[in-house]
Amino acid sequence: MRIDFLFSVPLVLTATMTLGATYQRSSQLTGQSFLDAFNFQAISDPTHGRVTYVNESTAKADGLVSVANNKLTLRADYTTKLSSSGSGRKSFRIESTSQYKTHVAIFDIAHMPQGCGTWPAVCVCNLLWSVDLKLTMGQGSRGRLAESRSQGEVDIVEGVNDQTPNKCSLHTGSSKITFEGRKLWVLKSVFRLHHALFWLNDRVSTVDGTDCYAYDNGNAGCGVKINDNKSYGPQFNDNGGGCSARITGNQIFFWERTSSSVPSDVKSPGSNVNTSNWGTPAAYFPNTHCDFSTHFGAHNIIINLTFCGDWAGSSSVYANSGCPSTCVDYVNNNPSAFKNAYFEFNSLNIYQ
Repeated sequence: MRIDFLFSVPLVLTATMTLGATYQRSSQLTGQSFLDAFNFQAISDPTHGRVTYVNESTAKADGLVSVANNKLTLRADYTTKLSSSGSGRKSFRIESTSQYKTHVAIFDIAHMPQGCGTWPAVCVCNLLWSVDLKLTMGQGSRGRLAESRSQGEVDIVEGVNDQTPNKCSLHTGSSKITFEGRKLWVLKSVFRLHHALFWLNDRVSTVDGTDCYAYDNGNAGCGVKINDNKSYGPQFNDNGGGCSARITGNQIFFWERTSSSVPSDVKSPGSNVNTSNWGTPAAYFPNTHCDFSTHFGAHNIIINLTFCGDWAGSSSVYANSGCPSTCVDYVNNNPSAFKNAYFEFNSLNIYQ
């Protein structure tokens, strides 16, 4: 159940539109209940990484998943040196057992994977989108295409090779959506072409890709980079992590752990949230000139860690990250470098 609000705050020469709603909590996940709400996906990596996704029994036997102090930890293997002709580094890819269309998801993350060659992500999509990727895009193209092109994907947390900041992006397959930039005023930029509008707060985020269409640019997607180096990688971890939230309608928020701006219902999640009190999102893709229902289906939450692959392992991306050797050689031969390649989740609260 949700109750919608729309606030319009006049500014000089422009206006700030803040969408809000009250949502009721449907899932409160911590520790073991978090783990129980997901399935392990022992599938071939859709992004062609130097990785072997394992099933739950293997993850438990190899110490890649653990629950302690009501926290869930998911990690990659960091003890095994790999043969160049053998399988990739063991890691995790989990998918929520439930699908969501209208919801708010608040991820309280204490630690995210770090290290050269790493490519961690928290996103929403579904198996149709993921499985068909390899078949359609082929080796050497960057990530995520759909078997059912109306499914789409929204990346909430994503990055590679410890390069800050966090990137939030959309990937669509059912028809072409791109964004064409122009300055509206000091606080806002609007990107529009064809059906879509994309609002960006210049003080919060920076545009990083304006073409959402999965068949263009190796499916790099359209999105923003949050203007906060503590939103991703080692700086995120050194600061104690933080909270990321995604609201259906494709608003994405991020708050540092130590920030005084964390809303009370995010800092201490209760039976409901009122998103009208959350301020300006880091990324906002409004449904103003685009029928999102034709581009995005019911989604599962995906949490994964791959290595190298189409983005992190791209020769130019990896070299520009200041990482040694080649990505695959580094991942093969330096297991101890991935001791900190793990997610630690305090909680996941879902509201509908």
